[in-house]
Amino acid sequence: MADHALAGEEHTLRKDHIITEVKKQLWLSGPLIVSGVLERLIQVISLSFVGHLGVLPLSAASMATSFTAVVGLSLLLGMGTALDTLCGQAYGAKQYHLLGIYLQRTMLLNAIVSIPLSLILAFAGKILHATGQDKEISMAAELYARCMIPVLFSYGLLQCYYRFLQAQNFVIPMILSSGFTILVHIFACWILMVKIKIGYVGAAIANSISYSTSLVLIATYVWLTPRFKSTWIGFSREALHDFSSLIKLAVPSGLMFCLEMWAFEAIVILSGLLPNPKLETSVLSICLVTTILGYMIPYGIGASVSTRISNELGAGNSRRARLAVYIAGIMSIIQGSILSSTLILGRNIWGKFYSRDTEVVKHVASMMPLLALSGFFDAIQCVLLGAARGCGWQKLVVGINLGAYYLVGLPSSVLFAFVLHLKEKGLWLGIICGLFTQVVFLLIITLVTNWDKERLHLKGPSWKTSTQPPNVT
Repeated sequence: MADHALAGEEHTLRKDHIITEVKKQLWLSGPLIVSGVLERLIQVISLSFVGHLGVLPLSAASMATSFTAVVGLSLLLGMGTALDTLCGQAYGAKQYHLLGIYLQRTMLLNAIVSIPLSLILAFAGKILHATGQDKEISMAAELYARCMIPVLFSYGLLQCYYRFLQAQNFVIPMILSSGFTILVHIFACWILMVKIKIGYVGAAIANSISYSTSLVLIATYVWLTPRFKSTWIGFSREALHDFSSLIKLAVPSGLMFCLEMWAFEAIVILSGLLPNPKLETSVLSICLVTTILGYMIPYGIGASVSTRISNELGAGNSRRARLAVYIAGIMSIIQGSILSSTLILGRNIWGKFYSRDTEVVKHVASMMPLLALSGFFDAIQCVLLGAARGCGWQKLVVGINLGAYYLVGLPSSVLFAFVLHLKEKGLWLGIICGLFTQVVFLLIITLVTNWDKERLHLKGPSWKTSTQPPNVT
C-alpha cells in the first residue's frame, strides 16, 4: 500500500511538472511568436507597398531584401543568439549582474561587425550582377540596399536586447514595442511612397525608421525600468574584457543561423538564372517572405525552449531541461500541422497580397503545397535548434547545417531546377531535402543526449568564481 501510494504521489508530481512546464512555455512562446510575427510584418508590408508599383520594383526590392538578409541580418541575428546560452544560464544560476555585461559585450561586437557589412551593402548591385543576375534588377536593388544600411546597426543591437529580456522570461515589452513599430512603419511607407512618392526606395527608408524606433523604445525601457536593476547595472568596463570567450560562442551562433538562412536565400539568387528571372525571382521572394513569416511561430516555441533549457541547466535541473524539450516537441508538431493546413487552404489568396500580376499569383499558389511541407519540418527543427542554443551546441550544429544544406539541399535544388527542369518548384524541393536531413541529425543528437552531463558542462563562466557585481562606470 505504501509503495502504491508513493508511486501515485510520484505520478502526480510528474503530472504537475508537465502542466507547469506547458504553462511556462506557452507564457514565453506566445509573446515571442506575436513579437516575431510583428517584426517580420515589416518586410511583408514593405514588399506589399512595392509590389503595387510593378514587377521590376518588386524584383529589385525582393533581391535587395534577400541580399541584406544574406550578408547582414542573418549573421547579426545569429551572433545575438549567443545570449540565449550565456544570459539564460547566468539567469538560471542567479548571477544576475552578468546579464548586463553579456548584453553590452554582444552589442559592441554586433556594432563592430555591422561596419564591414555596410560596405558590402553599398555595392550590392555590382556584386549581384557579377553573380549573373539581371543587370536592371541588380542596379535597382543596389539603391534599395544602400537605404537599408541603417537597419544593420539597429537590428543587430535590437536582437541583443531581445535575448536579454527573453532570458529573464519577460517578453511582453517586445510585443508592445513591435506593435507600435508596425504602426510607425505603415505610416512611414504611406507618407514616403503614397504622399511624397519617392518610389520603391521609400520602403527601405521606412525600414530604417521603424527598426530605429523599436530599438529606442526597448533600450529606454531597459534603462529606466526598476525591474532590471539587478541585471542592468549600467555601462561597465567589464564588458570590454574577455571578448575571445564571446567570439568563440558568437561566431558559431552566427554561422549556425547563416548557413541555414543563406541556403534559403540562395534559391532566390538562383531563381535569377531561370528563363523568366523577373517572374521567378518575385515568386521565390514571396515564398521566402511567407516562410519566414510562418517561421516566427515555431521560432517562438524554439526560443522559449532555449530559455527554459538554459535556465534549468544553469540552476542544475537536468530533468526539467529534458522535460522542456519533450513538451516543446509536442507543441511544434501540433503547430506545424495547423500551419501547413492553413497554407494549403489559402494557396489561391496569399499571392494577391503581394502583387496584382496574375502570373505571380498563379505561381505562388502552385508553390503552397511545398511551402506547407517545409513549414512542418521547420516547426520541428526550430525546437531542436532551440535546445541546441540552450545547451551551447552551436559548433555541432554548424557542422550539421553545413552538410544538410550544402551537401544535400542546394545540390538537390540545382538538380531539380536546372537538370530536371522543375524550375522554382525544383529549387524549393531541394531545400526541403536539406531541411529533412537537418531535422534527422538534430533529432538523433537530442534523443541520445545525457542531460545530467549537460548540466555539468555549462557554456558560461564558472558561477562560483564570479559572485560579485563588477565595478560600473
